[in-house]
Amino acid sequence: MLRALTLVAVFAANATADAQLRPLEPFSWRVFDDNVTIAADSRIARYQGQRASLAGTKGDLWEVPTMSFAWTSGRFAILASGTAVRFFAERERFSPPFPGVLPAPNGRRHDSGEYTIGTGVRLTPLRHPFQALLRFGTRLPTTDNRTGLDRDATDFFATLAGHTRRRSLSVSLEAGLGITATRDSTYEQDDLLLYSARAEYERGFVKPSLVIVGQAHGPTHKERRGVEDLSEARLGLRIGDRTWVRLEGIKGMETFSPAYGLSIAVGTLR
Repeated sequence: MLRALTLVAVFAANATADAQLRPLEPFSWRVFDDNVTIAADSRIARYQGQRASLAGTKGDLWEVPTMSFAWTSGRFAILASGTAVRFFAERERFSPPFPGVLPAPNGRRHDSGEYTIGTGVRLTPLRHPFQALLRFGTRLPTTDNRTGLDRDATDFFATLAGHTRRRSLSVSLEAGLGITATRDSTYEQDDLLLYSARAEYERGFVKPSLVIVGQAHGPTHKERRGVEDLSEARLGLRIGDRTWVRLEGIKGMETFSPAYGLSIAVGTLR
């Protein structure tokens, strides 16, 4: 366990960063539920009115599938996730493509999605009424610059998260730093605020939830192409407990977030 944590920490500490179509997913506190060692899920999602900044086009994005895995031991969790394939259908152009991005003669692009690996360290005792956690990790360079859906670079992120439960209501907050490298040779790095908030009513077989998640650049400069602000609201329903299905409707609240989206996920805790 110690060796695995060391490897993750060394890898993260030596990383630069890239931008992404999608914001960093919030931490799932269910990995620290009683008698949970492994948590896994798989999700299919469609986003309508999504802008691909580097391609300079707007269209519909499919992610098929996005898989997440967590292994916990005491206060520590090893976290990994990845999107196998992204399919993008262009509907309109809003900007010339970034240099090096190839055209899509048939209006369709596809590429590998982003992959992340990280560590979560619980900072408070298990039975404490308020839980705190440090999360850090990297997004791995798995995309092709020529497709214009993302960039072939590596992110580093570090966040602090808090969680509390009052009877049936579960609330969590998370905020931190994303160190991102741009493709602009005159401004090679941008530091982003990463944030999320989640509330879930955990009573009964069907559990509704509301999530706000996004990223924002600092006030001292304008947005850089490929590292734009992202923000979205997600209204969801989780059906089941240790084995579950979750449906989420998504509404973008920034220009480079999707207009609307829908995802369906299945998962299990063991």
